[in-house]
Amino acid sequence: MNGFKYIGGRLPREDARDKARGRFLYLADLPSDALHGALLTSPLAHASVVSIDVREALELRGVRVLTFEDAPDTLYNSGEWFPGQNDHPDETLLTGHARHVGDRIALILAPDKKTAREARDLVRVEYSALPPSVELHTAEDLSQTLHCDGVRSFPGKIEYGCVDAAFSAAAHVESSTISTQKVHHAALETHAVLAVPSDNGVLEVYTPCQILFGVQHVIASILPLPLSKIRVIRTNVGGAFGGKQEVVFEPLCAWAAHKLGRAVFIDTAREETIISTRTRAAMTGTVETALDDDGRILGRRFDVTMDAGAYLTGSRKVMMAMGKKIPRLYRIPALRYDAKAVRTSTTPAGACRGYGSPQIHAVTEIHTDMICRALDFDPVEFRLKNLVHPFDRDPTGAANLGNARIIDCLERGAAAFKWAERRTPSSSGRLRRGAGFACCTHGNGYYKTIYHDVSGMSLRIMEDGSAVLRGAVHELGHAAVPAMTLIIAETTGISPDRITVTEGDSLYDKYDIGCQASRGIYVVGECARLCGERAMEKLCREAEALWDRPVRRSESGLIIGDETIPIGEAVRQIEMKRGTSIDVTVEHRPENNPGSYGVHFAQVAVDTLSGIVRVEKYLAVHDVGRAIGRNFVEGQIYGAVQMGIGMALCEDLSFDARGNPSARNFDKYHLVNAPDMPEVEIILIEEGEEGGPFGAKSIGEISTVPVAPAIVNAINRALDTELTHLPITPAVIVNALRKPAPTPI
Repeated sequence: MNGFKYIGGRLPREDARDKARGRFLYLADLPSDALHGALLTSPLAHASVVSIDVREALELRGVRVLTFEDAPDTLYNSGEWFPGQNDHPDETLLTGHARHVGDRIALILAPDKKTAREARDLVRVEYSALPPSVELHTAEDLSQTLHCDGVRSFPGKIEYGCVDAAFSAAAHVESSTISTQKVHHAALETHAVLAVPSDNGVLEVYTPCQILFGVQHVIASILPLPLSKIRVIRTNVGGAFGGKQEVVFEPLCAWAAHKLGRAVFIDTAREETIISTRTRAAMTGTVETALDDDGRILGRRFDVTMDAGAYLTGSRKVMMAMGKKIPRLYRIPALRYDAKAVRTSTTPAGACRGYGSPQIHAVTEIHTDMICRALDFDPVEFRLKNLVHPFDRDPTGAANLGNARIIDCLERGAAAFKWAERRTPSSSGRLRRGAGFACCTHGNGYYKTIYHDVSGMSLRIMEDGSAVLRGAVHELGHAAVPAMTLIIAETTGISPDRITVTEGDSLYDKYDIGCQASRGIYVVGECARLCGERAMEKLCREAEALWDRPVRRSESGLIIGDETIPIGEAVRQIEMKRGTSIDVTVEHRPENNPGSYGVHFAQVAVDTLSGIVRVEKYLAVHDVGRAIGRNFVEGQIYGAVQMGIGMALCEDLSFDARGNPSARNFDKYHLVNAPDMPEVEIILIEEGEEGGPFGAKSIGEISTVPVAPAIVNAINRALDTELTHLPITPAVIVNALRKPAPTPI
């Protein structure tokens, strides 16, 4: 197994059996005598509250009502995770000026959930409707009615090289406009939070969050409590995909508990999670590419507008992350990226798996395929001519690309998929078949950005030879804990079943910036590896001092002279006779942020009568550096393909002219189900990445990035169309194929 004992293997998850049997406990499953909170949200997309009558609600036993009139008017940004980031604040805990359907007006509290919801339905609110701002092209003009902070939009720009000269010298200039939709995260676990005031003045907040210390920071920015008096404890997470990265209900729950001096529990229904939390941002992007006669890219220009929804949240950061990905996939000598995030009367956007990469790669990869079709370039050869090479520098001044194996991904994938045979569309009656592919890149942390990146952990080897890794690990179901277990097992030789990895508790764990920016393996995993190495170094050093003989490591323990001593025995002797434990602490900061890369290939069959698309064959090729746990990597890719197919074909949280959402539950929000999934073949490129644990780098986010454009490219090749507005639903296809009616004579 590549010279490793555990790395690259297939480790069963300890929680798999309980999850399969429905015995795995989430926050909503835990017993609690807290007051249950029910959210009263706005039914209108834009309105002011004229009056609110809570008298009938208060007649029910034990009911308390907290409205926007009770709440502090402190503005905050739910996407800010560290003091001093200074993200634009425009949100309050509760509001009398509703800016989207689902905006928070009041919190109704009762001894049980049923009573809380009954009381909520008895609250009478009179609204004065205001003009909603739904369309992106008019949103800036209506910005001052939505927010009174004087900001029409939030611009961003990236530019390098001589862009105008590149376009003046071009033999060809091709342009496309592509749009992507708002997408719901669709995690099975809805949003929940429990806040408990303790006797020692510490407010405890239990949450299935992605950024433990980010929750602590946002709460502290609103409540009159120092960070040291806010303890955030991560609970089991039933899926997140970025939806639990931003701090949505935690501040409200914490404030209510602090104000009332009672434990408060908020457990949302699916409708509330869809309309009142966050979405993947919708966007429209126009891209122009300047090319020479040989098909080499000379320059690219982008004009991007992002729909931030009702509040800015982290949308501007997502927008800028999109632009930074562009020159890390293709060699682009000159680039101009002009973008703006605009607030609208729709559900706020924020982080979603890929953090802007799925949107910008939809733009670039659909456009790149259209270039090849328009100019009769072979799509594989065109990309090979323009893709980045290992250790290229980033022309924007960002981190080096590292061991970027995108060319390997494309060459091996094209051969395995038999692209040369599949690229020509075929027809069988009303079915048309076509194949497409898309390339992609994503990052591995925050090194050389404006954000800091640090992870702290400690490892103790116990007296019986077992081990505990303590740190703010954020397990979202993506195998962070078992991956850390394998890393510690490899570095120490301790069997994985004798290793425990703790998860986040802000009062006791070292600081970590959270499960974001695809840093879980490259940064957090490397911190774990360093812990293991240093613990073993300390063990050997102390053993040499105790026994006064050279010490070597073996699979079963320490070799001291001619004698093999089990690790647990060595630890006990060292503790008794030298008075020290084998406990080390590491604080790790990465020294690079290399790119992860991938290419996905898809073959589709399109029913030209119904417009239904079926993905028949799928191949995902990924440059992962090194697979820590092969089954975990494959699992990430399988789930990512499912999400990407949904983005391409059916998932869409749209809004009508009055700002009403198209879906409030899964009966109207269409997901790709198991019978619709193709068999997904996987090829892993494992050429190693310096700075990652055993050469590993990220897979969780990047694996969903190229899916939608690969499928759209396949559809366009099958039908000879130029469909560019996602999702490509059956209605879109039927309309595209409909022949114009004959002109009357």
